[in-house]
Amino acid sequence: MPADATGLRTHRIHEIFWTRTTLLLTTLLVVSGLAFWASSSLDTGTGRSLLTAVATGTMVSAVVGFGQTLITARATREAMLNPLIEESRKALRELSEEYRSLNQEFFPTHVFEASVEPDPAFNALMMEDLRRAKQYWFRGFSGRYAAVRLLAARSEWEVRAVVADPRERSAISGRARYLARREGADTDLDKIRDELHEEIRIGLVGLFLARSRCTRIDVTVVADPPLDRVEMFDDSVWITLYSDPAAPSPYPRTLRFAESSFIHGMERADFGRLHATRDARRLVITPDTGRAEFAAQFARVTGTALTDDGFGELEAAFHGFRRDFSAKAELES
Repeated sequence: MPADATGLRTHRIHEIFWTRTTLLLTTLLVVSGLAFWASSSLDTGTGRSLLTAVATGTMVSAVVGFGQTLITARATREAMLNPLIEESRKALRELSEEYRSLNQEFFPTHVFEASVEPDPAFNALMMEDLRRAKQYWFRGFSGRYAAVRLLAARSEWEVRAVVADPRERSAISGRARYLARREGADTDLDKIRDELHEEIRIGLVGLFLARSRCTRIDVTVVADPPLDRVEMFDDSVWITLYSDPAAPSPYPRTLRFAESSFIHGMERADFGRLHATRDARRLVITPDTGRAEFAAQFARVTGTALTDDGFGELEAAFHGFRRDFSAKAELES
């Protein structure tokens, strides 16, 4: 029951048992006082005795009525008002629990605003989630950040990664447009595409270098990857909003949702759908995967051969990216 209705009932009960009763008791006391005063001015006799009896009876009635009013008001409160108060409290508790459930299901536990540099608090919390997890699922563009995080921790995971297909022009168009908006109208779009292709190759090599931290790395390349980056752990999911229409930033706005949220379940189902896609190309990397085996998978996925010199260049580029990002994000090495 609403609090204002309970307050209104309380006010009415107070009015019935105190305002009106007080008026009656005051009248009795006044009558009793007047009767005593009148009897004192009379000589001893029947009239004086009658007025004294009336005054005494009125006084006794006032005292008894006052006590009865106290007892009745308390009993009425216990019989009527207390159940209403308890019912209101129960309704408020149920409403609070419902809102709390909705918050856990649809609202993020943390919101990190866009920034031009890596946020150490953001990365510290994500690394805590990674260390507690047994599985790490990544859906993004190149996988470079995922590889850096794997190498920065000291646990062992089963990793599933979904990245852009470097052989499909449409796979990088969304990220290219995002970067073009961020850098301005004079941006060379072809140059951006070339750099993005290079990022995918660097990311694949980075995941190969992180294989010792994983029981297995399943990489799926898709032609139409979603623009937003998703990193999912056992008890949380992080969504980086590259699709945010606000001003583009090197590190866009990111939302963290709990395992109990609707978003966590939805993203887990989407990962399953992407990995079940029949026409998607895949790499499987284990701690026992050698460089020759990886080079064969790399050539099949990217369409370009991976020579020893090419591998060395990509490895050096990844370690350069790793050192720069780890220093700015204050990751443990």
